[in-house]
Amino acid sequence: YYTSIPGSCNFETQDQEWTTVCGLTQDPDDDFDWNISNSAVMGQMGPATDHTPGKGQHFLYVNSSSQKEGTRARIITTKLFPGSLGVCRVRFWFWMFASSQTGVLKVYASEEHGMDILMWSSRRNEENKW
Repeated sequence: YYTSIPGSCNFETQDQEWTTVCGLTQDPDDDFDWNISNSAVMGQMGPATDHTPGKGQHFLYVNSSSQKEGTRARIITTKLFPGSLGVCRVRFWFWMFASSQTGVLKVYASEEHGMDILMWSSRRNEENKW
C-alpha cells in the first residue's frame, strides 16, 4: 500500500506488483533480487511479524545464505527526490538474522552526477527484532 508521502510503502500490495505500487525497481546490474514475503512463508528464517501493528505482515527480504561473498541485491527508487537540507528523510525498519552469512545492509543517496554516497550501513542487528 502506497501513501501520499513519496516513497512510503508498507508492502501490503494486495497481489499487485510491489515495485510498481511502492515506486521501487530492482537494480538491473545487481547480482540477485529483493523479494516480498510474509512471516508465514519465511518460517524460522525471518521475523514473526512485520514492524507495523495490526494486520500488516509483508516485507522485503533477501536470502543471503545462498549467495557468495561480495554479491549485491539492490533496489532503487523510481522517482528522484530533489536535493534538500533537513527536508527529505529516509526512514525504514530492518531485521537481520545474525548468521555468518549475513552481509551488510547499506543505504545510499545518489548525487546529481550519479555518484552514490553511503548514508548508513549495518552489519547485523544484535537483537531479534525490527
